[in-house]
Amino acid sequence: MKESSQTAKPCLISYSVLKDELTKLKTEGKLNVDVVFVSKNFHVDYSLLEKNLRKTIERTLPKHNEKPSLVYGDLCLGPNGEMKQLAQEYGMVKVDALNCIDCLLGGHGKIEEADPNHEFMFFDPGMIDFFLDAQKKLIQEGMTDEALKNMSSGIKGIILLDTLGNAEKCKAEIEKLGIGLQVLETKEIGVGNLKCVVTQAIQRNKKKTV
Repeated sequence: MKESSQTAKPCLISYSVLKDELTKLKTEGKLNVDVVFVSKNFHVDYSLLEKNLRKTIERTLPKHNEKPSLVYGDLCLGPNGEMKQLAQEYGMVKVDALNCIDCLLGGHGKIEEADPNHEFMFFDPGMIDFFLDAQKKLIQEGMTDEALKNMSSGIKGIILLDTLGNAEKCKAEIEKLGIGLQVLETKEIGVGNLKCVVTQAIQRNKKKTV
């Protein structure tokens, strides 16, 4: 019998900075979903991200019975609701979160509760990789060490979100950044908060489809 070209399994389209956490949830059987990742490297440019996100959405839509859910924060395409507008344009549901760190904290603006004055940098494993890649490109383009450190001026320090149980490895990677900021606190949060945020979006998507 010929298989259907569509699948009934829920689909997520996600920023690849969350790839390790979402893969862990899938591997442990806590999320039964297909996930399509969009490269985190596009995140340095709103227009570049939008272009590639649209391509991914339009390529993915015909392959699933239900429209994919977007695992992107409200602020990922700009500060004026651009990501919500994109989701509405395609009739899609997105997670209720401001950014990827908010997803890891449980969404619904919890990042604002954790850092109301925007005094800290929050890193999870994927965000560390993102900054390492971005830093290499900036150095290749001629940015000096002093300029790199100035980018974090006004920030008190780093809050490490230990999502995968590899805090010591993450701390070593942060040292490589050389941005002059110390890890002030390590929060062992695991991937449960992310699971809740994603599950809520999937459930809203199902209600919308019915």
